[in-house]
Amino acid sequence: MKMPLDNINKNMFAPCGMNCMVCYKHCNSNKPCECCFSINNSKPNHCRNCKIKDCLKDKEFKYCFECSSFPCKLIKNLEKSYQQRYQTSLIENSEFVKNHGIDIFMQKQKEEYTCSECGGIISLHDRECSECHQKIKE
Repeated sequence: MKMPLDNINKNMFAPCGMNCMVCYKHCNSNKPCECCFSINNSKPNHCRNCKIKDCLKDKEFKYCFECSSFPCKLIKNLEKSYQQRYQTSLIENSEFVKNHGIDIFMQKQKEEYTCSECGGIISLHDRECSECHQKIKE
């Protein structure tokens, strides 16, 4: 899958602060998911059964950072995992979007996660290009 030439679809910014466009499942799928709130069976099971997404539906928020409890225990647990495994902060992503807007965030993500060799999408999870399968060193 190639990185889009225009802007990344804003719906790809998950409520928790993840840019789903750079998710390994999205990058390397023949049927990539559309976003967190879409009904799509190609999503990983943990995305379909996400407690964070359910919490937002109940509170009628689009993003976790809109909640007065942000960052809550659910987000902190996910944050710990993402920092340890992928050296990225979903809380910082959310705060950036809150302070600077989703358009600027997605543009920065596009620059960071586009393969310079072929224009493919570099997965956040395995740091591999979706097209040329080159491993990108951090």
